[in-house]
Amino acid sequence: MQIHVVQPGQSLWGIAQAYGSTVENIIQANQIENPERLVVGEALVIPIYGSFYWVQSGDTLYSIAQRFGVNYTTLAQINGINPDAPLTVGMRLYIPPMQRRDAEVNIYIEPIGETVSEELLNEARAVGPYLTYLAPFSYEARRDGSLDPIPVEGIPEAAAASGTTLMLVVTNLENGQFSGELGRAILQSSAVQDVLLENIVEEARRIGSVTDIHFDFEFLPGDQREAYNNFLRKAADYLHGEGFMISTALAPKTSAEQAGQWYEAHDYRAHGEIVDFSVLMTYEWGYSGGPPMPVSPIQEVERVLDYALTEMPANKIMMGQNLYGYDWTLPFVEGGQYARALSPQRAIELAKQHDVVIQYDYTAQAPHFNYVDDEGNAHKVWFEDARSIQAKFNLMKRLNLRGISFWKLGFAFPQNWLLINENFNVVKR
Repeated sequence: MQIHVVQPGQSLWGIAQAYGSTVENIIQANQIENPERLVVGEALVIPIYGSFYWVQSGDTLYSIAQRFGVNYTTLAQINGINPDAPLTVGMRLYIPPMQRRDAEVNIYIEPIGETVSEELLNEARAVGPYLTYLAPFSYEARRDGSLDPIPVEGIPEAAAASGTTLMLVVTNLENGQFSGELGRAILQSSAVQDVLLENIVEEARRIGSVTDIHFDFEFLPGDQREAYNNFLRKAADYLHGEGFMISTALAPKTSAEQAGQWYEAHDYRAHGEIVDFSVLMTYEWGYSGGPPMPVSPIQEVERVLDYALTEMPANKIMMGQNLYGYDWTLPFVEGGQYARALSPQRAIELAKQHDVVIQYDYTAQAPHFNYVDDEGNAHKVWFEDARSIQAKFNLMKRLNLRGISFWKLGFAFPQNWLLINENFNVVKR
């Protein structure tokens, strides 16, 4: 699989010729709506076996081999060159396919309204082969231990078609917001917890195909840290006894002492000891109400993961990843207009519509561009593409993490799933 960044004057025909592919295959892989017009700076996935690399200044055969996880003598042999001879800038090297490793993959699915739309179910079916879990979001826990139901009709069947199991997500959402006081009410009552756990198991058995119960309790008061740990110990004992795994979602911390109500009650070390795995919410540095910036800059993601690895084993860590970007209207005014979420596909269409070049921030490993709308308003867009997601996959493999969890289904990003298949053997349960 090749990632190619479109340069000025290039066409799909020329790109296909360069890589020994076809225009049709490239259109299909990237779901290109208008193949006659490409965006300069757009990253395309070229569906070929292996990839090519053009030697840059300062490269050595050894450094290139290290970058792609290949033995340098093997790389020399494949390309018919002397391993001790210097490389020429611009020389094309063939890189064999990377070795895939096992990984678990989750994606949240959020039905809106009283039914699950057919469009959402079709998307679930389409990405099912690349998933371990499909996670309906969310069952809201209530102060009496009941669960506020959500529509799930069709979701178990869509998951089962590809051997995907369900992750039943339980939250402390109340009136559309995470509620610290709702969390306190549950964590301070053993009786409420008993009722809640019984209701969770009953619902999991009703819908079927559930292998994991996932607690996403956020914005808990800091003084509820140990109470939350104790609840999870109780839940783990009960749920394991009923044949279920248990997992949690954790705010992106970089130290045990990190202040703030989003962080203080999330005890990485305790979760690492108690639950089967945790999803680290390593995104939303750039968010709808904040200033324009990458949603998941890789240097910040890595800081969270490095800290997490000091508190829990790698095989219990699922890296969180956004499937969306944001479109900000400029100038940014705090408390003013919120940024609009958009898919990678929509971001490329927007750049094409306004005839602007897509830039790439190599520090954050994230694409971005600016444009002016028809009313004369300036905009800034940060999003994800094949380069940024491959950088996250490389990080995930280097740190030997359990897997990755995407928020959320409904943002079109076909390249992501092709690269999942290129990098990983998706574990099925």
